[in-house]
Amino acid sequence: MNDRSPFIPPDITARKNAGLSHGPDYTLPQPLSRYTPEDHATWATLFARQCALLPGRVCEAFLQGLERLHVPDDRVPDFATLNRTLERLTGWQIVAVPGLIPDDVFFDHLAERRFPVTWWLREPSQLDYLQEPDVFHDLFGHVPLLADPVFADFLQGYGEAGRVARAAGLLGQLARLYWYTVEFGLMQTPMGLRIYGAGIVSSRAESVFCLESPAPLRLAFDADRVLRTRYRIDAFQDTYFVVESFDALFAAMPDLTARCARAAALPELMPGVCIPGDQPVARSVNVAA
Repeated sequence: MNDRSPFIPPDITARKNAGLSHGPDYTLPQPLSRYTPEDHATWATLFARQCALLPGRVCEAFLQGLERLHVPDDRVPDFATLNRTLERLTGWQIVAVPGLIPDDVFFDHLAERRFPVTWWLREPSQLDYLQEPDVFHDLFGHVPLLADPVFADFLQGYGEAGRVARAAGLLGQLARLYWYTVEFGLMQTPMGLRIYGAGIVSSRAESVFCLESPAPLRLAFDADRVLRTRYRIDAFQDTYFVVESFDALFAAMPDLTARCARAAALPELMPGVCIPGDQPVARSVNVAA
């Protein structure tokens, strides 16, 4: 099983960006005039159904961020308006990009406290699955946690580590940390397991699967274990790692490149498999708000 497969941009990427150009850092002005009434209706549909599902499932920091940033529920957000609040809270801003961008550019943005957000939105026929992240995944899924100071600092540190890891040929290991935390992380709270990963937060089906299905492993977060563990890009995850708090993520940042190098020298671990030393976490079935 490969962590990554060669990416071929889907047709929607070319169609949405026809006639637009971006700078060397892949950013462009958010083309607000390109959002159609259908786009705004699609955003409202996605927003409403996730907000109905997530209370009692998502971590409190996500809900607080959504509220503090005043993310609109009825239309695709104006990035400039949202940035005025986000910069005041944690010094971050979001920047519009045409779609997936090269790793080195992505790391540079994170290291400078800029989060790249694909500007365009999926179409109504793609409500439940889209091959490439769109504005709903990137903004609704990721941006609310950028209002949390600890998580915001962790993500900047990840960008800085990415610059070093890329030069050292260790991106495969480092990508696993992002995947199992920023995209598909779970958190243990006094109320039970909660979601914080954006890949789950923006997915109706995986928001239920990750907490309630008996199928996947749920393991206590261990950075060295994560860096050795391959992941699924084509299905629900076979393994989720559970942090006690965002402080645990920040604590993994010192010597992260050295950790990646040690992981690269050890056998890779397949998802869905327990090894000695793993600490399984009981699944959550009480998800009432």
